[in-house]
Amino acid sequence: MPQASFLFPKGFLWGTATAAHQVEGNNTNNSWWNWEQQPGRIVHGQKSGLACDWWGGRWQEDMDRAVETHQNAHRFSVEWSRIQPAPDRWDESALDMYREMLRGMHERGIEPMVTLHHFSDPMWLVEQGGWETEKVVPLFEAYTKKVVEALKEYVHLWVTINEPNVYTYGGYLNGGFPPGKNDFNLAMKVMINLARGHAVSYRAIHALQPDAQVGIALNYRSLVPAHAWSPLDKWAAQTQAQLYNNIFPGVIKTGRFDAIIKKMNMPEVAGTQDFLGINYYTRDQVVFHLLKPDQLFGKRYYREGVELSTTGFLANEPEGMIEALRWGASFKVPLMVTENGVEDSGDKLRPRYLIQHVHQMWRGVTNSFPIKGYFYWSLVDNFEWERGWTQRFGLWELEVETQVRRKRGTVDLYAQICQNNGLTHDMVSQFAPDLTPKLFPE
Repeated sequence: MPQASFLFPKGFLWGTATAAHQVEGNNTNNSWWNWEQQPGRIVHGQKSGLACDWWGGRWQEDMDRAVETHQNAHRFSVEWSRIQPAPDRWDESALDMYREMLRGMHERGIEPMVTLHHFSDPMWLVEQGGWETEKVVPLFEAYTKKVVEALKEYVHLWVTINEPNVYTYGGYLNGGFPPGKNDFNLAMKVMINLARGHAVSYRAIHALQPDAQVGIALNYRSLVPAHAWSPLDKWAAQTQAQLYNNIFPGVIKTGRFDAIIKKMNMPEVAGTQDFLGINYYTRDQVVFHLLKPDQLFGKRYYREGVELSTTGFLANEPEGMIEALRWGASFKVPLMVTENGVEDSGDKLRPRYLIQHVHQMWRGVTNSFPIKGYFYWSLVDNFEWERGWTQRFGLWELEVETQVRRKRGTVDLYAQICQNNGLTHDMVSQFAPDLTPKLFPE
């Protein structure tokens, strides 16, 4: 059997991703902490609490784990409510903590990618209307300037906003995220303000750090017609893709906001991305459904027989990865896979999922897609938003009550991928032998 390898370009970034509220612990001054206190908002009423206790210093041991497994990058976010706890006050000690974390990463040979906004908002901002009002735009600009001025010595890669589509959909269309509203017009207003916020943040970063690389991280959901022969299914899938996948990267490329029934020119946001971060997890089948106008006349489901994650939250659809990368390449900027992973408490599906998705990413590289890095979600089990602690995405298992970490088997697989800068026949044979004849046919 051929002993081939799927190798990546020299200098490729291999890391993991985390977000402040999900790992730091005791972020008590933001929208998500407030959301957790409301009955019925989080599965089983669970709370983030100490999370992974990074604010208490346990980021150090987790970064040691990262570097011991040959990772050379890490994506994490800074918490606006810590840095600016009140509209008229900055907390320099919070910035000192982030500087310490960044120094620690550099000392370990880990390239940081810093996200400025990852779902959580300061409560004082929420009380002023949050992203529903244009007042947020200069406030986000000021926050960006404060952070970049403090941290630019250690950071070259910046993500302004994580998953603006998920933030908008979750908070303003399906009600699962704060503030729990369901209003299409308001959702589009929020999306427009997020685009404006991104643009002013992008320009603020470049004014302070001209050589920085700045982008967004967008959740790309593969949406395919359930019946290829059905024009109605095709229309439903295309409509959902436009409204979910395409609006935000489209407007920051061209300055044209296109929500199908709401369009406008926003020339001030055009040309504000140096790279595009793609968060890819899964693929949906979309069937036209006349009685679901609130879901854009399309019902989504996973295809029959597909491998599902522990709770059925994700389907293992690796072909969607190459689709996502092909789509990303159309924006003519470098690409980063800023998130990809699967919740799998027993670590049974994760090795297969990782191998298959990395292989699809390699296919993208061979097709000359400008992919520069990959960040697995996540380094350690963390608080998964409205799903609480019920989903386990970590390479390392976390026992929440004791903060004990336990290494899952996929850690060794990912360590070999990082060390070898690619996938080898031996890795696949060891960790997912049933995939060997598919990836390395005779």
